[in-house]
Amino acid sequence: MRNAVLIGLFAAALLAGIYTASQRSGPPLQAWPAATTEALARLFASSLEDVHGQSYPFSRWQGKTLVVNFWATWCPPCRDEMPAFSRLQGRYRPQGVQFVGIALDSKDNIRAFAETYPVGYPLLIGDAAGVDLAGQLGNTVLSLPYTLVISAQREVLLRRLGPLSESELDRILQQQVATR
Repeated sequence: MRNAVLIGLFAAALLAGIYTASQRSGPPLQAWPAATTEALARLFASSLEDVHGQSYPFSRWQGKTLVVNFWATWCPPCRDEMPAFSRLQGRYRPQGVQFVGIALDSKDNIRAFAETYPVGYPLLIGDAAGVDLAGQLGNTVLSLPYTLVISAQREVLLRRLGPLSESELDRILQQQVATR
């Protein structure tokens, strides 16, 4: 019961964030707080579980180019970009690129989604830790989708609030693997 209440509160907060972001005429993402070195260190020190209870410490992807996508099953743009992310994961995995989806949604919703729409990368349950990570990594309005591309040297190459096209992400990943 407590988890259901927490998930409901997170969902309400996220919906409010999406509405606020869609209504805002304020500063662009570049004016929002950047993902600091400390926030990236916290990301790599953290661990989240998938729907099967398997723990995924982010330290396992240290030294790889990491694409972190915050999403939810109720977010149409989030769902729309996932097939492209799966294709790019398959293409760039041999070059040391890893995609990770952090769902700010309930475990049951994530499980049902993954059973219907297979994804080629880990889908982790964000819960309160995921909401906290999203905020620390620069998504202060908690709108979705929110994607970061982090180099193997822990440099943020891209922060995108809103949908990310396959061609733009492909171009960034091509440049990144060419410099490794």
